[in-house]
This record gives sequence, structure tokens and C-alpha cells, in this order.
Amino acid sequence: MITSPQSPCVLAPGTLRRVHHIALNVKNVQASRHFYGTLLGLHELTGEEIPSTLQDLVLQGKVANFETPDGTVLDLFAEPDLSPAHPDPRQQFTRANHLAFDVAPAQFDEAVEVLRQNQVEIDHGPVDRPTGRGIYFYDPDGFLIEIRCDPT
Repeated sequence: MITSPQSPCVLAPGTLRRVHHIALNVKNVQASRHFYGTLLGLHELTGEEIPSTLQDLVLQGKVANFETPDGTVLDLFAEPDLSPAHPDPRQQFTRANHLAFDVAPAQFDEAVEVLRQNQVEIDHGPVDRPTGRGIYFYDPDGFLIEIRCDPT
């Protein structure tokens, strides 16, 4: 910890090592499992891979767990009565802005084509920036997702 007379007690830089997991509430677990597992190709945790604290909920169909290639876990919690605060999904309804997945530059166009072929609602993009390319789209619950790549 870092402390000084002028600043409050804070964690030292580097104490937080990585994102451990992201938990999203979803209206339809099956639709979201298809979206994240089949369409986006994330690995769904099964058997012993499922955290012990979530195994009962997974068996009840109330949670699905996925792992990104960098090891971050995405937990999808069933909330059948979930609805955005605004009927237009472009109106943000949570404090979270979006979830971004990184792809190799050579795979970016393929990822865009998969979204289009599956008629995924695109918010905007593809966009080209000095930091790379990106496309923004919605998951089945209207949560904004980005697929991005570094510049070539």
C-alpha cells in the first residue's frame, strides 16, 4: 500500500494483476451461450473447470461460464425478467460501457463477416483509428461488445 500525509491509503500500482472475471446478467442463458460460445468462439467451462462456488447454479441452468483466450472468465447469470431501462438498446442502461475482445489484425475482417452472416445488430464500425480497428455490436441482451485489433 502507498500512504502519505497528502493522499489516502491506496493500492500500489501493479497490485491488481488482471481482470479475474466479468459477470453479466442475461435474459436468456441459452441465447447468450450460443452468442458467446458458438458465435464468438469462447470456451465454455464444463465439469471440473466450473468454479466450485457456481457448480450448483450451472446445474440448475442459472449460470454459464466461459473463458477468454487470456484466461478471463465471463460469467452469465440468468435474469429472465431483465430488461433495459430504455427500449432502445443504444441507450446505455448500466455503468458498464462495453466489453472488448482483441483479435489478430489478420482475423478482424473474418470476425466482422461472422457478425454480418449471423445478422448481429451492429452499433457502429468497422472503424479505423491510430490504435487499430474496431466494430461495436450488441449481445442478445443489448450489451455493447467490441471486437478490435491492433494496427497492422
